[in-house]
Amino acid sequence: MSVLITGVAGFIGSHLAERLVDSGASVVGTDGFTTYYDPTLKRGNLEGLERSERFRLVEGNLRDLELSELLAGVDVVYHLAGQPGVRRSWGREFEVYLNENLLATQLVLEAVRGTDVRRFVFASSSSVYGDAERLPTRESDTPRPVSPYGVTKLAGEHLCHLYFSRFDVPTVALRYFTVFGPRQRPDMAFTRFIQAAMEDREIEVFGDGLQSRDFTYVDDAVSATIAAAEKGRPGEAYNIAGGAQATVLEVIELLGELLGLGVPVRHLPPVPGDARHTGADVEKARGDLGYAPRTGLKEGMSKQIAALKSLRAEAES
Repeated sequence: MSVLITGVAGFIGSHLAERLVDSGASVVGTDGFTTYYDPTLKRGNLEGLERSERFRLVEGNLRDLELSELLAGVDVVYHLAGQPGVRRSWGREFEVYLNENLLATQLVLEAVRGTDVRRFVFASSSSVYGDAERLPTRESDTPRPVSPYGVTKLAGEHLCHLYFSRFDVPTVALRYFTVFGPRQRPDMAFTRFIQAAMEDREIEVFGDGLQSRDFTYVDDAVSATIAAAEKGRPGEAYNIAGGAQATVLEVIELLGELLGLGVPVRHLPPVPGDARHTGADVEKARGDLGYAPRTGLKEGMSKQIAALKSLRAEAES
């Protein structure tokens, strides 16, 4: 099997590529190595992959690459590339989100149109729900994004469905709920919290810390992504969540327990665009994809702590 992964050097993309290469697939991965965070971290995510003959990296922005050449012989497209981050999506930065999350998605869909690609898996987000009308949230509930980032992800889903309904592009959208684990982006909460605790700094919390999230370990997210390519119903969207719901303060308490440290907290003003609570109903993914998350919050956080400690030891050696 031959696959194309956009955003291959990112958090989920690099884990997905490793799993597919290990299973015998041939992977072409693209990445623009933008400066949203340190590109050297993303290049480090690919160290193991680049030793494999079944992996090929193509650097560049999707808006500049010859997509038709990259799609030659490809069976599945995993479109994970995009500009992340709720907090940065306001103001003038919104143009970046339009280009990277919407225009780039349309270009890839247009390139896939008329090919023999079996599935086009689109990385969406729980941010499309905003302050959801109910918890746990079902895919049939009305999306109401509360951030420009969420708006672009929802628009990307609409584009996918449009290309499915008009041109039979076999699109499947995955609404990931707060993915965590090794290689998580440095701006995301778990990475920030763990690094602050290990460096004996205060953990900065936006708001009162009682906001809650449905946390999903990265290996479970990868399993769901591969299952979506194999079993996902074209034209559908699926919630992908771990069922490990906790408040921010509960996460910090668990972190202190795992590290055996006191973890002082400094509260900052709430950030516009952060949903108060997220929680997913995953019955649709369970039924169609056979999705069953296996890694809980405590085990997953332990693995993320171990990975960050290892990186820190390498940097200091």
